[in-house]
Amino acid sequence: MRVAQDDSLAQFEALMAQHERLVLRTALRMLGRLEDAQDAAQEVFMKLYRHIGKIEAERGVESWLYRTTMNACFDQLRRRRPVEPIEWEPPISAVQHTNLERDQRRQLVSEALKTLPEKERAAVILREIEGLETVEVAQILGSSEATVRSQVSMGKARLKRCLEGVRA
Repeated sequence: MRVAQDDSLAQFEALMAQHERLVLRTALRMLGRLEDAQDAAQEVFMKLYRHIGKIEAERGVESWLYRTTMNACFDQLRRRRPVEPIEWEPPISAVQHTNLERDQRRQLVSEALKTLPEKERAAVILREIEGLETVEVAQILGSSEATVRSQVSMGKARLKRCLEGVRA
């Protein structure tokens, strides 16, 4: 039995090392705060350790990690106290600057993502930023492919409207 536990620990450590950045990056995009993303990632990897024997192929691991990360993020978002939604406006200097630097663009997109409803944000992050196929996103989010396509389309349209003021 000791050998089996050692194998599971080694397998867990290898999977964590391989996928730690993916989980943290995805959680950070969903939650917008590093501390919250780290908490979500810790929750994901604790669940991975507990369920290591039930997760099969490599492709299944990534899908399972994305799904578990999204669920951890949704849980955290629900636990947050409700706050009045505020209209996001980019900083004045960014609006006036026509040729934004890459870091500034990333920050603006990150802020704009926060304005999207949870499900749209998740669909856009998984499909457009993480590059997953629509069918994978649907499985991760527990919805249909048509719903994912709709969420991505609406999310991209909202992002475009939000970011249009930056380019003006």
